[in-house]
Amino acid sequence: MKNSEWKIYRTRFLVRAKQLTAPLVFVDVLGREHRGNKGDYLMEFSDGNRRIAPRVYFEDVYVAMEGLADDWPQVSRPAWPIEQPRAIGTSRRVLVS
Repeated sequence: MKNSEWKIYRTRFLVRAKQLTAPLVFVDVLGREHRGNKGDYLMEFSDGNRRIAPRVYFEDVYVAMEGLADDWPQVSRPAWPIEQPRAIGTSRRVLVS
């Protein structure tokens, strides 16, 4: 490895997240499919976008900040979601709110 100077990095965003208790699949408003397994994290960004992060990645990068959940901005969601989130392997729809 070449000698190079150290740089400092940080994550850019605060996120709201909850750990999945069952596998989950959903399609976002841009048509991208997201899949997660039990133990992964469903993340919601301040603009309302959601994605799933693998547990190992999430727990390595993010640190819980207590007391901020009540101040999270409320974002209006489009009335026309492509597909509601659903549990893998079932026909029952699962809402993540």
